Amino acid sequence: MAARVVTGRVKSVDTPGNRATEPMRKTNSSKTQPAAPRAVAVRRKPLQKKAQPVASTRSEAKSANPMAWLGREIKSLRKAKGLSLQELGSACGKSIGFLSQVERGMSTPSISDLHQIADTLEVQISWFFPDGAAAEPSDGGVVVRKARRRRLAFASGIADYLLSPNLDGPLELLWSTMEPGAESGPDFYDHIGHEGGVVLRGSLELWVGEQHFLLAEGDSFSFPSSTPHRYRNPGSAVTELFWVVTPPSY
Repeated sequence: MAARVVTGRVKSVDTPGNRATEPMRKTNSSKTQPAAPRAVAVRRKPLQKKAQPVASTRSEAKSANPMAWLGREIKSLRKAKGLSLQELGSACGKSIGFLSQVERGMSTPSISDLHQIADTLEVQISWFFPDGAAAEPSDGGVVVRKARRRRLAFASGIADYLLSPNLDGPLELLWSTMEPGAESGPDFYDHIGHEGGVVLRGSLELWVGEQHFLLAEGDSFSFPSSTPHRYRNPGSAVTELFWVVTPPSY
């Protein structure tokens, strides 16, 4: 290594040969290498069970209250009769709150309660249980099986079978049988809506307003229900009819 004298001090001169022997300068390690982060203890929260979804579909509601369909049947029949909750409650001696809970499937009426409600709505209790089973009369509100048709019999010799799953929709489908001489009544009656039908078997005598008709098997009819009307079976055999009424007015 070459050296030179400068004011009494010796200073090494950089040459390619002596660079390896020069001591390395200290560097600020904090600038070149970041400090390792401190480990922080994290307290884990206990796992929480997911909240169960509230039943929102018709099938889930049924599983929660298997008799919920009964309230819907009462409500649809009440509306078809044109009765308010207050009117129904006053007639059968039940509170509006109780009837409202029944119709919404939140409460199940006792047999005594159901008898009083059925009497007020002018149906037999079998209307709600056509085959004697405590189950919804239709399949999912769509299909009505022959053995589960709801029947409403009148003292005059007329029996109506409801073919519609319920009375909630705009149409009421009925299959009626009339014993010989059976009639709707001696007086004309009317209501809102429209109706029509076809004679499936036997004969039918029909009055609509001032018009009078005699229908045979296969004949059909249609007229505004607001026109006073009445009908009877004039023959010696049972008459069968298919009716369509809108809106439902049972």
